[in-house]
Amino acid sequence: MLLELFRADSKDELISAIIMLLISLPVILLSLSFHEAAHAFAAHKLGDRTARNLGRLTMNPAKHLDLMGTLCMLICGVGWAKPVPINTRYFKNPKWGMALSALAGPVSNLLLSLFGAVCVQLTIRIAVLAEIPFAPFFFKGMPTSSLIFLIFLYFFELFAYYNAILAVFNMIPIPPFDGSRLAFVFLPDRWYFEIMRYERYIMIVLFVLLATDILTLPLATAADSITGFFYRITSFIGG
Repeated sequence: MLLELFRADSKDELISAIIMLLISLPVILLSLSFHEAAHAFAAHKLGDRTARNLGRLTMNPAKHLDLMGTLCMLICGVGWAKPVPINTRYFKNPKWGMALSALAGPVSNLLLSLFGAVCVQLTIRIAVLAEIPFAPFFFKGMPTSSLIFLIFLYFFELFAYYNAILAVFNMIPIPPFDGSRLAFVFLPDRWYFEIMRYERYIMIVLFVLLATDILTLPLATAADSITGFFYRITSFIGG
């Protein structure tokens, strides 16, 4: 999103990019916070009160956000928040407790992405019924009704997309992603903890892959497929 500021070819595109950046900030705060709060909620329901006792069972972004992860999401389109602490000793079945707690994050993002798609369709339906004119970019002199329409439309489009890409990103089956916690169910303990030893090096490789678009492009393609599916199944709302 930040890079779009430098790619703008006209004044209208620059203004549009700035507004899109401002719209994306609350979307990112909500999406990352909901993801981590879902982890905390699932762990709490399964018997682990660690996250709740540390104040992580909340939608307050200040409790969840990681500066580097947030900047990475603004620049690369994918990012992360501070991991929710989970103590598997409190689970009746540690492996499945960890897996279900991990799965709660991506599932919450998929539900939010679907919700965003529904809101996009509703916004379009309202705009059509109200006969609101709109243009592909924000520009000076745009009618107030069109401006409000575009802000809501872009907000919900970004909401659907960012949550879809967060779900895909976190389901990568290697540490430190949620997908690796699911793998914990199927791998022998010795293998799993051997892999976890290399988590720091995996993060370094991750930064390189994100910076060079090697990982970003396939993630974006998968997120587009998910949101495309959600738009199709909710298209009856938009008319």
